[in-house]
Amino acid sequence: MRSINPLISLRNGCVLLAAFAATGTTLAHHSILGKFDDGTPAMLNGVVTKIDWRAPHAHVFMNVETGGETLNWAVELESPAELTMSGWNSETLVPGDAIVVHGWRARDGSRQAWGDRVVRSDNGRQVYMLKDTSPPLPMAARPAPRWPDGQVALGGTASSSDGYWSYPSMMALVEDGVEVEYSDDGLLADIGDASKVAPLQDWALELFRYRQSRHLRDDPMFLNCKPPGGPRQYQSNLGFKLVEDRANERVFVLLGSGNHNYRLIYLDGREQIGQVRGDDDNPLYYGRSTGRWEGDTLVVDTRSFNEDFWFTSSGLPHTNRLQLTERFTRADLDTLIYQVTIDDPGAYTRPWTATWTLRWVGGGDLPWHLCQHNRP
Repeated sequence: MRSINPLISLRNGCVLLAAFAATGTTLAHHSILGKFDDGTPAMLNGVVTKIDWRAPHAHVFMNVETGGETLNWAVELESPAELTMSGWNSETLVPGDAIVVHGWRARDGSRQAWGDRVVRSDNGRQVYMLKDTSPPLPMAARPAPRWPDGQVALGGTASSSDGYWSYPSMMALVEDGVEVEYSDDGLLADIGDASKVAPLQDWALELFRYRQSRHLRDDPMFLNCKPPGGPRQYQSNLGFKLVEDRANERVFVLLGSGNHNYRLIYLDGREQIGQVRGDDDNPLYYGRSTGRWEGDTLVVDTRSFNEDFWFTSSGLPHTNRLQLTERFTRADLDTLIYQVTIDDPGAYTRPWTATWTLRWVGGGDLPWHLCQHNRP
């Protein structure tokens, strides 16, 4: 299950783990504290009545005897994709199983709880616990695969295994060289550090503080299934693929999160304007991307964003003047260095840069995830 208030220290684009909980690490896409209050613990002892194994979060419904009456509770868990990655499935618990749930009550006082720890009543065995599924690091760096012409490959090739990039070293966006503490779902440990995260203009800083003070409950990806545009798409353990269509001079970015959304990076020198048979010049969730190679680094210029999404899980604002310069460097077979320079004169006082790494998951395919499968 989700760890309680895990904090990570962000230094110079690297991530150092500051605290673990015994229940394991979280793979969250958004903060659950907007809905659940970690200061109001809940312990439920009862019998499973139903399993709802659908995104964005799995649910266990259970009958609990309270004051002489039987009340049905909804226990919310991590997403089915993340639980499946940890070895669980929809039949791990079945109706009739007796369980004890330790977690947090819903802020609105309804019969809902976040399941931080779920155990069987008969043997005390813990279930639905997230496990670290990141691939082990090799003893020595392995060379990056290359195409026949010598160009480094960003994904798999005909002579190398397929796979995807995942397990980012940084789960929240912060300027390189800045040290702040974030939970891995985007909440600052100290909201007083908000001004340190990035060179925010006054209005943007106030909005950032407001979103943080509300525990990120206004996240449009959670509320309305808006796509994870911008750097956010590279800060999820559901991962992404870089598929190179070399014949047509373009790269597909396929996302494991957000309903299997994708974006295109064009390398054919075209202008960054809308396509006659496509989106015209409307601003987009993923912008318009053109790229070029600088040695073994793919440099991508992306602009024409709309303002309907959060480009980071922590709620940092952006405007439609946002321009991203992204640099993808495959340092070796197992490591991708991602660096992004954010230039948004509508929200920030100057351009700024953030850097992190991702791990190669070879021989696997992206986890299946539908953003709002169990939402009416």
